[in-house]
Amino acid sequence: MARAHNFCSGPCILPTAVLDELAAELPDFGDSGMSLIEMSHRDPVYDRVHHETLDRLRRLCHVPDDVDVLLLQGGATLQFAMVAMNLLVDDRPGVYSVSGSWGKKALADAAKIGRTAVAWDGADGGFTAMPTADQLDLPSDARYLHVTSNETIGGIRIPEFYDVDVPQVIDMSSDYLTRAIPWDAVDVVYGGAQKNLGPAGLAVVFVRRSVLDEIPDTVPSYLSYATHAGADSLANTPPVFAIWATGKVLAWIEDQGGVPAMEKRAADRSAMIYRAIDGSEGFYRNPVAVADRSHTNIVFRLATEDLEAAFLAEAGEAGLVNLKGHRSVGGIRASVYNALPDESVQVLVEHMASFAAANS
Repeated sequence: MARAHNFCSGPCILPTAVLDELAAELPDFGDSGMSLIEMSHRDPVYDRVHHETLDRLRRLCHVPDDVDVLLLQGGATLQFAMVAMNLLVDDRPGVYSVSGSWGKKALADAAKIGRTAVAWDGADGGFTAMPTADQLDLPSDARYLHVTSNETIGGIRIPEFYDVDVPQVIDMSSDYLTRAIPWDAVDVVYGGAQKNLGPAGLAVVFVRRSVLDEIPDTVPSYLSYATHAGADSLANTPPVFAIWATGKVLAWIEDQGGVPAMEKRAADRSAMIYRAIDGSEGFYRNPVAVADRSHTNIVFRLATEDLEAAFLAEAGEAGLVNLKGHRSVGGIRASVYNALPDESVQVLVEHMASFAAANS
């Protein structure tokens, strides 16, 4: 079966080798007579899979000893509320850089829970650029600065993480394991697995232990990071399949050269598409400030929606799928996550050239 050139923004494309392993092992895991997703999460067989995933995350991300790794359900969206519930324990505000749709949603949920403030808002500029550190308005009593390292919908990223005197919370959903985490700057890093790491249904959360010590008992048990940290993310039945598959993707990333290799691939492959955009003499347009262009979600527009529809239709005939922009902004979006083959990017660039030549 020919595999599609899948540019889906989430759920993400997964390595073919990982899918093959999952298919082979799904009916009978390790000669146990049952699938891994059928056995108890307290079984030593699953326990090994679970802790191998935790260990790989520690190793690949160079997690410091004073930071816990949590594997939670609910994706990144639940973290919008959990961050505020666990960190806004006094009257100090959570401060948010609103750089796009996801930063806006994170702020909206936090505002329902505790005191918040806005450090910067890119709405007036159409969310086409990220702020520099000196543009952030940080109150002296800020509890944390929340940033979204890469806005999936708008196709913008923070090119260099901020060096500020406030602990940071970073939503890294769409560029997890494509760049190093600035450990000295953060209290919490979180992201859904379904963009770079595995299937939907799992959030990977890194929490500094000093945060755990301050979480009040009034936080409901499941919503407390301390509950999950104290139980190695086994306080309740975990999302077994998502953790199993993510562990396999992490092993694949490790075999490819780890985060440095993924970072280089993301930069190189996104650059191929940006060259096609910039070299099209205006046929394709990317609205993002050049320095802030995403390495994982490349967005562009054509002159009319009819032309965009034709581009997408012809792309589909060439096996290029899931290129339609988010429903809130339209246009075209190519998500080039870790598992996307280089060949897919090349086919897309060739399609862009041929379509422009035929329609200019």
